Amino acid sequence: MKTNTIMWNKNRITDLLGIEYPILQGPFGGGLSTVELTTTVSNLGGLGGFGAYTLSPQEIYDTHKAIQSKTDKPYNLNLWVSDHDIINEEYTKEQYQKAVETFKPYFDLLNTAIPGLPPSFESRFQNQLNVIFDIKPKVFSFMFGLLNENLIEDLHRQGTIVLGNATTLNEAIALEKTGVDIIVASGFESGGHRPSFLDQAELSTTGTFALIQLIKDSVKIPVVAAGGIANGRGIAGAFKLGADAVQIGTAFLATEESGALPLHKEFLFSDAAQSTTLTRAYTGRLGRGMTTKISRDVLAATDKTLPFPLQTHFMGELRKAALEQQKNELVFFWAGQIAPLLKHKKASTLMKSLIEEASELLNT
Repeated sequence: MKTNTIMWNKNRITDLLGIEYPILQGPFGGGLSTVELTTTVSNLGGLGGFGAYTLSPQEIYDTHKAIQSKTDKPYNLNLWVSDHDIINEEYTKEQYQKAVETFKPYFDLLNTAIPGLPPSFESRFQNQLNVIFDIKPKVFSFMFGLLNENLIEDLHRQGTIVLGNATTLNEAIALEKTGVDIIVASGFESGGHRPSFLDQAELSTTGTFALIQLIKDSVKIPVVAAGGIANGRGIAGAFKLGADAVQIGTAFLATEESGALPLHKEFLFSDAAQSTTLTRAYTGRLGRGMTTKISRDVLAATDKTLPFPLQTHFMGELRKAALEQQKNELVFFWAGQIAPLLKHKKASTLMKSLIEEASELLNT
């Protein structure tokens, strides 16, 4: 007697997004995303991602056109709703003094002058969002907050599928109420920034596999598992627990096609990747990367950093000097906890491996 084969890669997310495989590439910010990586993943049937929160409106427009010139498949364009943590000038000055006291030993170690107070920062989000309505991408995702329900309705009217990022159950419920189509459940294991928005990031550290189950039992819309997934086994585990898709970051960050520095990629395949830490020391927002001397020493530096993104600028000179002097123990590289399992250095090889392994484990 014949039984019907159930294909793991055909579900409501693949139908909604118009993709062949429910595998999303993490949309890296800060120059780590590239047109080549995004289009490689999309052309192989997944959903490539491009993090645009640092880009000007014109740069977003140009990037969109460059991606369209290399693929006719959908891709995910990502922005940050809250792109700074600056309260006021007085608070910034106070935090600058604390940052100088805390990080002076590391600048001294590199014989590098401590930079002055970084220039202020004006939010770019509204102008960036205007471009989303101009270019009308098939898929748009956002982090660090909620979008107004009317805005989401407007995005739907122009044919854009909307994804929101949650680090807790309450954030997922809040996102569903605003009308997003899909929730990306960002677990504690993930590399990069923790996109929490209802509570402190330090209090929003649920693991991926717990988070999927919590959200799945409480919302009706599809859920994407993000964090701690780099192979077919991880995909299979996420699907067994109720995920409709996975988002993979660190494994794609390590590929030749990403915008990460060669040294960063080298470290992702080294013993250094065995230890990762959540820290605010480098950007002012909590994020996971490879453990360094600084992240060990100032683990509890929550109140001793400048507001994001001013801390990023403040630490920029230190990073530059450390790279020039090859003092790699002072350089912070983003990485998720799954990094020690990385195997593939080309995005196409990684994508094919993910599909083959997941198919073997999930097709019944």
